[in-house]
Amino acid sequence: MPSPYAKDQPSGFINRIERIAVVGAGGSIGQHIASELVKTGKHTVTALTRPDSKNKLPAGVTPVYVDYNDESSLVAALRGQQFLVITMAVTAPPDTQSKLFRAAAKAGVPYVMPNGYGSDFTNDALARETLRGDVIRKLVKEIEDTQVCSWITLVCGFWYEFSMARGEECFGLDTQKKRLTFMDGGNTKINISTWEQCGRAIAGLVSLKELPEDANDTSPTVSSWKNKPLYTASFLISQRDIFESWKRVTGDRDEDWTFRDEPSHERYARGRERLQSGDKMGYVQMLYSRQFYPNGDGDFGAKHGLANDLLGLPREDLDEGTRRAKALIESGYAYH
Repeated sequence: MPSPYAKDQPSGFINRIERIAVVGAGGSIGQHIASELVKTGKHTVTALTRPDSKNKLPAGVTPVYVDYNDESSLVAALRGQQFLVITMAVTAPPDTQSKLFRAAAKAGVPYVMPNGYGSDFTNDALARETLRGDVIRKLVKEIEDTQVCSWITLVCGFWYEFSMARGEECFGLDTQKKRLTFMDGGNTKINISTWEQCGRAIAGLVSLKELPEDANDTSPTVSSWKNKPLYTASFLISQRDIFESWKRVTGDRDEDWTFRDEPSHERYARGRERLQSGDKMGYVQMLYSRQFYPNGDGDFGAKHGLANDLLGLPREDLDEGTRRAKALIESGYAYH
């Protein structure tokens, strides 16, 4: 087994991550990750993209055009890269990540962050009941099975602006019709992140030393999270916290809105019924309702601790996030 310390590495080893490839660098979350990586000034950031992609890449990102059905083009694009970040829409062909994992292994990429953002997939009940955990577990096992690459996942909770803009199935708010469904009274707090904080978290991670210098070096390194989740968040907030922020930003009053309350377990069951009848938004309702169970499953920070301070992440202002969410809603943002 290779030594885990920088002092024992071969001559010429540089103890930092300099070259990073991003899949989906022009997408909703990918553009924030790529932008924050560029901002550090410490990395060369390469975007793997299709020749016909219409997404605009952030400034400072170098495109490399690939054919996902041609492994040789993927291997060529990934050769020499030290860290691969994958972001992609749910509409992407289901075998795309597997193709990337195999190509990354052939190219000798040491670290891969798969497209598995969100809830704590190490929580067995949550993993099972959201129908999400086993998907992520399969991804990380695929990466381990390459025996070349290691994985690091970002467990960040729901994306705040995205969730606000996607509709009532998420946080219970219908901002157009001014209706709000509280789950269990609306006081359960869960970890949630902004897109910007996710980008900063990944940039902070890869800006650390790759390896500890020796056995006495206890400072955080990229390898500290080798084959482990990285837990970060912007906020620990409830539905009521979100609504109070919305009122501050918009000037809305309680009397402008209609309220109802629903037990989270019942809302989850209704979502499952919707999904079984073919309504895909039923899955969204399931996913969010399950996180808001009042058993603490949505507060992964309490169980695992957050790496925010280790990565130098700032404390964010909820109202600023709500302003961005409001602008996203008003832009007509739609996720497909």
